[in-house]
Amino acid sequence: MSPNLSSSSKSSSLVASLFSITPNSNSCAADTAASGVVNIVSKFTVCPDRKSDLGDLQLSVSDLPMLSCHYIQKGLFFPAPPMPVAALVSLLASSLSRNLSLFPALAGRLCTLSDGRILISCNDSGAEFSYAAAASFSLPDLLPPSSDVPAAVKLLFPFDGVISFHGHSRPLAAFQLTELADGAVFLGAAVNHAVVDGTSFWNFFNSWAELCRGGAPAPPDFRRNYFGDSKAVLRFPDGRGPEVTFSLDAPLRERIFHFGREAILELKSRTNHRTEAVGGVRTAEVCGKKIHDAKAAAAANDADEISSFQSLCALVWRSVTRARAWLPANATTTFRMAVNCRRRMTPKVSANYFGNAIQSIPTTTSVGDVAARDLRWAAQLLHRNVAAHGDEAVRRAVAEWEAAPRCFPLGNPDGAGITMGSSHRFPMYEGNDFGWGLPAAVRSGRANKFDGKMSAFPGRDLGGSVELEMCLAPETMAALLRDEEFMSYVSQQREQRQ
Repeated sequence: MSPNLSSSSKSSSLVASLFSITPNSNSCAADTAASGVVNIVSKFTVCPDRKSDLGDLQLSVSDLPMLSCHYIQKGLFFPAPPMPVAALVSLLASSLSRNLSLFPALAGRLCTLSDGRILISCNDSGAEFSYAAAASFSLPDLLPPSSDVPAAVKLLFPFDGVISFHGHSRPLAAFQLTELADGAVFLGAAVNHAVVDGTSFWNFFNSWAELCRGGAPAPPDFRRNYFGDSKAVLRFPDGRGPEVTFSLDAPLRERIFHFGREAILELKSRTNHRTEAVGGVRTAEVCGKKIHDAKAAAAANDADEISSFQSLCALVWRSVTRARAWLPANATTTFRMAVNCRRRMTPKVSANYFGNAIQSIPTTTSVGDVAARDLRWAAQLLHRNVAAHGDEAVRRAVAEWEAAPRCFPLGNPDGAGITMGSSHRFPMYEGNDFGWGLPAAVRSGRANKFDGKMSAFPGRDLGGSVELEMCLAPETMAALLRDEEFMSYVSQQREQRQ
């Protein structure tokens, strides 16, 4: 299937007449920047297929700090779907209209009241949908193995550079379907981060896919029981709103590193002292025996056990800190890990709670200790902090924020930090079959990226592998690629050695 612009334009008008979609002539700066590379063929507003009776939703203490963050930008590559692009646009638009009826908050706008409270007005204003063509690129061009993420991937997302406070005047969600030269497609989304966290984002995406397949997804939980009774107000002088808290112009390299299940289990065994060394070097044979040992499997139930993901994070922390060789040993380094608080609270918050229910757990120590001490030591620091973040810690963090409301300070001002976002547990693949098979890959846009920003994705094989999207200063990335310990766990490097 090759790009067919004339049939797409006809599809746009057909969809507009059938599914409560109204033309939208507004264009953002990214459209101009993408001219000649990604051509926006049509753009329209998709409204819910029925009127909302939800009313207004007050932003919670976990929503408000995100007002200075960019919209979440995540998207999915698919091989060529088995249908004409006109039918594809029609299917996605009609199912999006029904999904917005299940998630009316994403069809609304933000509203600030006279007392400073910020609400989501569920007023059925709709979400933006664009159809685009990128005739210069095919799927292999945008998913090259063992190289940096191509800059062109960032052009596949709407609302580039838009921050969440702008949801007062901009749609809270925007979607872009881009058709590539070989018929493959990319479905990109930009959703207001003050309205959703990663869990809510992927719940929405999964629900959209299920509706496309003819299913009946469960509705989200709109009860504001994640500190919805808080009286704290985040005020902005003269209503100007916040600014992004990190430099947008700093040079970055972005790369996807794949860690297979075997490598991750090997890391976990190492941090839990279940590996042995021969002459100081790990051996696959010894590690394999230890991994499959029955006693090791039983130890997984031990609350003191360091998890596989914490082990991987420790590897990243050590390796990136070593790669930042200019940092003095007595400098402080911080590893921030975003955690879902839904199951950490008493009583627990519903898994389908719609909104932000996340907190950032910082683990801080010296550069010298992280770089010089063993992997288990760093992993234990991370594990203890995460394990201790239960109901009491969640409520303490809320109380501290209420005493001094502020936007979340994204960034890496001292050059020694790492921030881990997203989650390898999010249903990015198995939950997103729109009726023509699983996605080929997950990618993200330019949003909220700075030196040291990492995002975790599940591996497409769904067998326990993890992909890390890592954004680093160019000199740090170059040094990391020379780090033998780190690269020994990266899938392609392991395959080349075997």
